[in-house]
Amino acid sequence: MEILNNIEAVIATLTFLAVILVIAFEQLHLTVASLLGALILVFTHVMTLKEAIDYISYSYATLALFFGVMVLVRSFEPTKIFDYLATQIILFAKGSGKLLLIGIVVVTSLVCSVLPNATTVMLLAPLIPPIAQDIGIDFVPLLILMVLVSNSAGLLTLVGDPATFIVGDAINISFLEYLQRLSLGGLLSVIVICLMLPILFRKLWRTQYKHLEDLPHPQINHPRVLVVGGIIVAFVLVFFVIGESFPVPISPAAVALLGATLALLLAHQSKIDTVSNILRDVDWSTLIFFMSVFVLIGGLEKTGVISSLSGVLSLIIGQNIFLGSLLLVFSIGLISNLVPNIPLVVGMVPLLKQYIVTAGLAGPEVLASDFSGALPPIVLPLFYAMMFGATLGGNGTLVGASANIVAAGISEQHGRKISFKTFFKYGFPVMILQLIVAAMYIMASFVI
Repeated sequence: MEILNNIEAVIATLTFLAVILVIAFEQLHLTVASLLGALILVFTHVMTLKEAIDYISYSYATLALFFGVMVLVRSFEPTKIFDYLATQIILFAKGSGKLLLIGIVVVTSLVCSVLPNATTVMLLAPLIPPIAQDIGIDFVPLLILMVLVSNSAGLLTLVGDPATFIVGDAINISFLEYLQRLSLGGLLSVIVICLMLPILFRKLWRTQYKHLEDLPHPQINHPRVLVVGGIIVAFVLVFFVIGESFPVPISPAAVALLGATLALLLAHQSKIDTVSNILRDVDWSTLIFFMSVFVLIGGLEKTGVISSLSGVLSLIIGQNIFLGSLLLVFSIGLISNLVPNIPLVVGMVPLLKQYIVTAGLAGPEVLASDFSGALPPIVLPLFYAMMFGATLGGNGTLVGASANIVAAGISEQHGRKISFKTFFKYGFPVMILQLIVAAMYIMASFVI
């Protein structure tokens, strides 16, 4: 292939693969590995520093959203609300490990049906370490469970995962149409996790904490501040859902930044914490990792590696949409093990549109950036397959989805590292079974 003769493409590809391998074998911290990889592309002139920063800027909304929610959550730590809620959850589950696991699945799924999965993890994950500490268990498996559920429940609605939103926007599917056509697939993905709970978490499944009276009873500090903080959080959550439907749309990223600013203002004025302390505790490691990954993906895009895959796709699939859909579910799912799903679908959507035009399945008008029509129904399963593959494939490895990296950062802040191997042990079996179920669901859509 011509791409192999392009030295810049070879450097970009080898650098990307090297970063993934170094992270997988835990030779370097994932942030250091990804940042080093991004700088290799700059110093080998695969791209200039300005181009690297431009690739980061393309994903400004993701970075702004993460930063805003991180600040918002951290601002209310002095109130001890997370410790208090953790104790209440244990009491509600009556000390039963089985009920605790099911409760995490249900709560995470409900929240993730209205908020992006990484945002859901940022809001709920701080509850997990106190819960585990209170009943004397390791919190890492619980965090991994929350991540697996959030990635899967991201398929319940159009806004549950950035990948579903990006693909849904590309095919101009409405929120209601998504519920009618695809939400059942998301529900099946969550059910797969529920069925695997007694196997993957068998020790905790059988746990029964009998000394509930010995649990610590943390008291909420600064109740008045917490009431005002609750109003800020409610404002943020509501505008996450409805903000983009206004005549002048308000993006979730802008809402998150406003919420963070109001939270900083509240913390400063009430003197429950200082602005410098809050900003110091932001998970900068996770943010830098995402920036570096966007540069690495940008290197593959700039050098033509990603676009070359379109020709391969066209050659393999031809005009067989049924075969192509099944192939996409598994191939995109496996690729998403290594490539975070946000940059993956950003790169794959235009390639898939180019493929359906090249194959004569749609007119060239679908390639326009302002295309607002409906795609031919015959090609929609291809996009559904990409959506399911990219979202569920993120469950396979630690670097597969943004929620995974967010959880790893939160875990590290609480003194425990989620290793690539540990996440793989839980996530990969779940991903394989979910991809099989998703393939069956897409096959059924052909029959219907």
